[in-house]
Amino acid sequence: MPEGITTQAEVVQNLWNGSWIAAIATGVVVTALILWACIFHRKKKNSKDELPPQVRYNLPIEILYTVVPIIMVSVFFYFTARDQEVLTKVSNTPDLTVKVEAFQWSWRFTTSYQDKKAEVVGMPVSDYRKGPQLVLPVNKKVLFELHSPDVIHSFWVPAFLFKRDVIPGNINKNNKFEITTLDKPGVYAGRCAELCGVDHSRMLFSVKLVSQAEYDAYIAGQAGRAQ
Repeated sequence: MPEGITTQAEVVQNLWNGSWIAAIATGVVVTALILWACIFHRKKKNSKDELPPQVRYNLPIEILYTVVPIIMVSVFFYFTARDQEVLTKVSNTPDLTVKVEAFQWSWRFTTSYQDKKAEVVGMPVSDYRKGPQLVLPVNKKVLFELHSPDVIHSFWVPAFLFKRDVIPGNINKNNKFEITTLDKPGVYAGRCAELCGVDHSRMLFSVKLVSQAEYDAYIAGQAGRAQ
């Protein structure tokens, strides 16, 4: 996975790592039980019995095989629900707001920061570095509001470690999410992750993280103008 650039990405990374550890541990236990059954319950070489001894109605084992999976699924559900709550939480005090409009086949980013606004509109490109660029300051809380005027798109920045579908229609809380950027300046790729038509593969953009001083200069120069 790419290196995360938000605090929410750290949550996703931890959930991903934990899921793999749990999956590997479960796989090892299941494989061991299968091998144990194959080795110790196979038909003996010189046995005249048609079948090896059969075990039926072993209540303790049946309870064990029922309770353990229920506990495992409950634990998985708890951690997933806990992290989902963190990832979908939206506060009332973001440092800046970005309205994202996904359309066939590019993006419009309208940023509101303090009393200034900046708008960036793109067109289909083959290189994300040539597409519309969303500039964000480091160590800031950013609220995204997603909207599509045509079909379903998906806002995906791999360095966020998660993506959000952009659904046409009325804006609701499911079309909003919030991140807190980390102190990791740089340019990061973004794209649409939902097949949306002939130029879907060229629906590219970039996210640039900059210092607060650089961002202040950028927003002052871009305010009121469309790129």
